[in-house]
Amino acid sequence: MIQKKVCLLGMLSAMLCTGAVSAQQHQVELIPFGNMDQWIDRQIKESGIIGGATKNVYAVGPTTEIHENKAYKNMGGSPWATSNVMAKVAGVTKTNTSVFPEKRGDGYCARLDTRMESVKVLGLVDITVLAAGSMFLGEVHEPIKSTKNPQKMLNSGISFTKKPIAVQFDYKVKMSDREKRIRATGFSRITDVDGKDFPEANLFLQKRWEDKNGNIYAKRVGTMVVRYYTTTDWHNNATYSIMYGDITGDPAYKPHMMRLQVEERYAVNSKGQSVPVKEVAWGTEEDLPTHLILQFTSSHGGAYVGSPGNSLWIDNVKLVY
Repeated sequence: MIQKKVCLLGMLSAMLCTGAVSAQQHQVELIPFGNMDQWIDRQIKESGIIGGATKNVYAVGPTTEIHENKAYKNMGGSPWATSNVMAKVAGVTKTNTSVFPEKRGDGYCARLDTRMESVKVLGLVDITVLAAGSMFLGEVHEPIKSTKNPQKMLNSGISFTKKPIAVQFDYKVKMSDREKRIRATGFSRITDVDGKDFPEANLFLQKRWEDKNGNIYAKRVGTMVVRYYTTTDWHNNATYSIMYGDITGDPAYKPHMMRLQVEERYAVNSKGQSVPVKEVAWGTEEDLPTHLILQFTSSHGGAYVGSPGNSLWIDNVKLVY
């Protein structure tokens, strides 16, 4: 009997890694708006000094159009934010759109592109930044007023207390042919960065708490990170297991992608301040999370680093229990 149980567990583990978990075996829940079929079209007029064009700045949420230059707040219960933003730098209104709805079958998917974005006004501002397409659970603090410390402009993660065994989604990848990446921050010169650029999906479950000074700390309860290395057509219902507790001894642990504080993320504390979330320890397998971080990005290297031409398509994002 013990041998049978071990075999069954081994089969389940293999199925999770290969995407073979089915709805008959497990409960599968679509994340709100995770079918990517509903989009908000923010039609924002940029400043006349840079041409005054009206740009479509998309957000995942209940289908509607917004025809005014106002800061965006998540609408209709949508938990999703994107790298699409309205910025006001030196009094100039500029937009960035690197996440788009794209027709797929009878509905839509999300397309995430890595691209260069420039704004040049003689004698006033001259900025060229690399913008990766990113969508994540959380919020963006608009309008963006500077290219400095972009993570502080994000409220990363949503309140969440469940323990799913896997995350499931459809994806497609197009890789840039560049062997090196680009770093373009807006004010320093554009430089090359060693290493190819890879699209990435990551999920982190955290148990957060706040001290009397408003600092936010977290234990890492659950971890899933995957990068894509080749151009590929649609893979449907790709399913990736979530590892719980201290995973540093697990053969699947990859420190460069999964270590504690692998990327600095920010959240809003009880005082309304945007502060870094300090991941200080691994949780135990018994710990319940308080927050879920889930991100899809066309470039893995963080803000302003990537290869123009990378694209990642995402659809039907679900959690498996």
